[in-house]
Amino acid sequence: MGFDDNTKELKLLALIALCFVLISPAVAYDPLDPSGNVTIRWDIMSWTSDGYLATVTIFNFQLYRNIMNPGWTLGWTWAKKEVIWTVVGAQATEQGDCSKFKLKIPHSCKRNPQVVDLLPGAPFNMQYQNCCKGGVLTSWGQEPTAAFSAFQIAVGQSGTSNKTVKLPKDFKFLGPGPGYTCGPARVVPSTVILSDDLRRKSQALMSWNVTCTYSQFLASKNPSCCVSFSSFYSDKITPCPTCACGCQNNDTCVTSGSKIPQEDEKSAAKKVDNPPLLQCTHHMCRVRVHWHVKFNYHDYWRAKIAIINFDYRNNYTQWTLVAQHPNLNNVTQVFSFQYKPVLPYESINDTGMFYGLKYYNDMLMQAGPLGNVQSEVLMKKDKNTFTLKQGWAFPRKVYFNGDECMLPPPDSYPTLPNSANKLPTSVSFMAIYVFFSIFFHMVVTVVQ
Repeated sequence: MGFDDNTKELKLLALIALCFVLISPAVAYDPLDPSGNVTIRWDIMSWTSDGYLATVTIFNFQLYRNIMNPGWTLGWTWAKKEVIWTVVGAQATEQGDCSKFKLKIPHSCKRNPQVVDLLPGAPFNMQYQNCCKGGVLTSWGQEPTAAFSAFQIAVGQSGTSNKTVKLPKDFKFLGPGPGYTCGPARVVPSTVILSDDLRRKSQALMSWNVTCTYSQFLASKNPSCCVSFSSFYSDKITPCPTCACGCQNNDTCVTSGSKIPQEDEKSAAKKVDNPPLLQCTHHMCRVRVHWHVKFNYHDYWRAKIAIINFDYRNNYTQWTLVAQHPNLNNVTQVFSFQYKPVLPYESINDTGMFYGLKYYNDMLMQAGPLGNVQSEVLMKKDKNTFTLKQGWAFPRKVYFNGDECMLPPPDSYPTLPNSANKLPTSVSFMAIYVFFSIFFHMVVTVVQ
């Protein structure tokens, strides 16, 4: 075999390896959140005459991906002929065929049941600790105390000991749409549970875990958000790429002045997410993030961030925005947003998470006049790396609600004038502030 043949064979092997990478579960790996996952913990707390009573807890261990409305749905397939006698803190979506039961009717006889969380305000006798959030979970990095949910389930016809109980199979987690892939249930050391007053410990009789990971590629073939840029040193606005989120719905989008169709009440009652109803734009994204380089001081520089919702049907409650930028290791102040560093690796501190202030701007409203939130971030200059040339002042990656947004091509970024080797910082900042505040407001509100 000659050199050319070896080269061809290596290329073929490389192509095959690439194909395996693209279609394997490894695509769920997120370099900014390498250990992020949703973990379902199943704890058997007592045995019954024909089965067991268990607590099921769902933990959202993802740093910046929330479980949004209409909330999580958890499904699985029973290993034998189990039934669900009762559920507290949640409910099965279908009862199934329970015709063989005459005296006591199970809550669900489905072989592959699906369970959803109860809505806030559920009757007291149906509530369980940490339940009833409508399936909405915050990210672990944003608010750990609101990042988990639990319900109690009584299972029958399952066996009444560790040796006779069989673990459910084929777990599915929808939160609130596709994109999650769950591994098999695995028995783990029995969970030790503290009482509310932290004075008493109890131990589960048997515990198993299921781990589910998210892949944006599995969730949708197109991004859901895009990014646009502008700067004080250039009159050029870099828009989102055309068809950044696909243009297949261009014929069903809403043009300016059109009547907005009302939300489907039946879908809302059935806890089904309404499909997005988008404002007509050249990018056709549900959300646009705009990053504006606002000021260049002597020791600091300032950027303004706006998030605009183009979806007439969906609000974004407790949204998150993650940006990767080399100067985020020197954040001095963030105005009107909360901010936390995201540290996927100990040696790297170039990523941060922004989210809204509670009861102020933690909900991004539907498309329209109120469909945007804005903030500014002040960063201290690193004399060794700071520059405004070649797009350095713009982020490398942007995520909204955990999904990576489409960035413009680098050659389209606002460019620094050739004559401006060092921008003056002693000019009247009041005049500059007024001018660029008006300019930024025009950029944010323009319909793209």
